[in-house]
Amino acid sequence: MIKHFINLEWKSFFRSAAFQTNLVLKIFMALGALYFIGIFTLAGVGAYFGLEKAGLEPLETVNRFMIYYVILDLVIKYMLQKMPVVNIKPLLLLPFKKAKIVDFALGKTMLSFFNIVHAFFFIPFSVVLIGQGYDPVHVITWHLGMLAMIYINNFINVFLNDAMPLVIGLASIIIGMGALQYYGIFDVTPYTGAYFQGLFEQLWMFAIPVVLALGLYKVAHAYFLKRLYLDQGLSAKAKVATTENLDWLDRFGKTALFLKNDIKLIKRNKRSKTTVIMSVVFLFYGLLFFTGGIESYDNPFMKIFAGIFVTGGFLFSFGQFVPSWDSSYYPLMMTQNISYEEYLKSKWMLVVIAAGISTILGLGYLYFGWEAYAAVFVGGIYNMGVNGHVVLWGGAYIKTPIDLTSNKKAFGDSSSFNVKTLLITMPKLLLPIALYAIGHFTLGPVFGYALIALAGVAGFAFRDFMFKKIIGIYKTEKYKTIAAYKQKN
Repeated sequence: MIKHFINLEWKSFFRSAAFQTNLVLKIFMALGALYFIGIFTLAGVGAYFGLEKAGLEPLETVNRFMIYYVILDLVIKYMLQKMPVVNIKPLLLLPFKKAKIVDFALGKTMLSFFNIVHAFFFIPFSVVLIGQGYDPVHVITWHLGMLAMIYINNFINVFLNDAMPLVIGLASIIIGMGALQYYGIFDVTPYTGAYFQGLFEQLWMFAIPVVLALGLYKVAHAYFLKRLYLDQGLSAKAKVATTENLDWLDRFGKTALFLKNDIKLIKRNKRSKTTVIMSVVFLFYGLLFFTGGIESYDNPFMKIFAGIFVTGGFLFSFGQFVPSWDSSYYPLMMTQNISYEEYLKSKWMLVVIAAGISTILGLGYLYFGWEAYAAVFVGGIYNMGVNGHVVLWGGAYIKTPIDLTSNKKAFGDSSSFNVKTLLITMPKLLLPIALYAIGHFTLGPVFGYALIALAGVAGFAFRDFMFKKIIGIYKTEKYKTIAAYKQKN
């Protein structure tokens, strides 16, 4: 039966309307996977000798800081790992047990690259430990315990994927513990280090994470099996109907109709609410660059990069998926007498207003000096004037429908990627840095900031011209987009 599921996945991939896009994506993903495999392998081999050369006991040191490795793994999985999707409607009509469907879906998460890549660190590191005289049995039990920890993260991520309150609570605990250690109030590593060291010293302790991983699998299996029914997992939930007039938007004329629809969409759906949360998180992104905590980030060019992200959270997480937000009713909408200009202008106004608000909220970066806020300020102008158009342009080539009721990854599914969107993404980040570099190396930093701001102002000046070009692209891609949105997979 599992073989049958794999065969269906294979056919779905090759018969998809986005087959060429997915093929290019898989090639890029394969190259990226090889790169990270190489990095993890080198780290696994070199960690022992590097720590020994520094005068530290390698295994104890690794175990002491392993808590950060595990937490970072969970964060990366939550941000990037795509949860497997199985179209269960036709499968429920076939004569086999529903448990097989759940086994297949959970099995896909277990075979994810985000889990397998860790073996390229732990296996070489374990081999080096045995080669350096560590007891093989103890090394193997430690190794099994660490791999079990990775799978514990895997199943935690399965639950976090659709439980935002749990995500916020867990993130608060992690940030709190990090802050306490940073300010020297409480260091958690001696306690967590003792646990990870115990996986090596006490043979029986490896059973703790193994049993916990198996238990979480059983819980996840029961959780999804219980909801594998058309009348539960697939039915729409009944809610009390409410009305919102949003009359204050009528001042924008015909565009007001689309603005009202977008605001209601954001307020009422899980996926769109996540974009708002992510835009708030982006406001703190500049702390990595402006505090000087990371030496490689402490330069004016990276600060421009940070300024673009601080003010562009909503722009990147919402704007680049226009018109995918309306994918569920986009074919119907295209049968109506709707002006592309008014439709796109409403999206543009949303991302511009959000970028403006982020620029104002970024005033807190004045604490780190005028240059820090200058990077945020000109980044906001550039986002409003230039990137506001660029994200709409790129959205014409993203033909992946969005399930508004699902709280999937905030940055969308990987199938949204294609070569055109990759090329269109470049001006968002590299052009402002290039403009700053021209000014920085000619008349100084102030001129660099001025060039970025002038580019943003020019974007506003040529708004009508850019809209005509973008509208032409949307009309050209119209029927391809409609066909893509009608596909189930």
